[in-house]
Amino acid sequence: MKFHLVALIAAALSLAAAPEDRSFKECPDCSDMVAVPAGRFLMGSPAHEPGRFDSEGPQHVVSVKAFALAKYPVTSEQFLTFLNDTGYQPQPCNPLLGLGWKQLHKGLAATPTDVEPPRWPAVCLDWKDAESFIAWINARARAAHPAIGSRNPYRLPSEAEWEYAARAGANTARWWGDEIGDNNANCNGCGSKWDNKLLGPVDAFVANPFGVAGMLGNAWEWTADCWHPSYKGAPDDGRPWRDGACIKRVVRGGSWNNVPIFIRSAARAGAGADGAAPDYDYSTLTGFRLARDLP
Repeated sequence: MKFHLVALIAAALSLAAAPEDRSFKECPDCSDMVAVPAGRFLMGSPAHEPGRFDSEGPQHVVSVKAFALAKYPVTSEQFLTFLNDTGYQPQPCNPLLGLGWKQLHKGLAATPTDVEPPRWPAVCLDWKDAESFIAWINARARAAHPAIGSRNPYRLPSEAEWEYAARAGANTARWWGDEIGDNNANCNGCGSKWDNKLLGPVDAFVANPFGVAGMLGNAWEWTADCWHPSYKGAPDDGRPWRDGACIKRVVRGGSWNNVPIFIRSAARAGAGADGAAPDYDYSTLTGFRLARDLP
């Protein structure tokens, strides 16, 4: 594995390498990962971008080290495997409706909905659920590759890494351009067959030039950062911004029932670790994708 990942880093340093040449999967339960090239980008949105929120500024240059990001968010199938293997019980994402992942007994868990396709993104998950899954996947990776030692290479992406990967080198509102277009994502007005109805498969739309797919629309995604209402004082090196009370965490990407102004690379929101927010319920709409350190 060591030499394989070193080769991936070399490939990640250049956009000339095709995404398939920068991809790897370390264990049967691990996500398909893509090495993302190092680079610098302008984080946030300009004042003239339609739909812009004040929390997306001021724009600032961020340098990002090469890292790996999952091609797709964690799927329902992957999360069920985790639940069945560990017996972990997430809290309901909507206690009033009894909506949530359920442990029927050890080795037999159930999805939040009666019929849930295995390639849907796993949602109805809070930040603690994501961290619990990540601890499990790190143990699986270490078991498959003893050379990892005691390290925990898998993690949530920082907010800067997430936006850098979502932009994939573009300065437009979305990686495919400024306009929402037709059938580029799943949202309330994106022109897909799932719009404002339900989730779509994680591989429903083409990957961006970095080789990652579905970062805009379908489901919000947790990041490692604490919520700050602006970028004043934000790190410029791509690391997670964790200072402060950290009452809320940053979610990114928008979901199937959001209008297009939320389906932008710079759009961001804050949700409590339990998914709750005073002005909007992210709890039923949020999942996550894995990031990985590269040696």
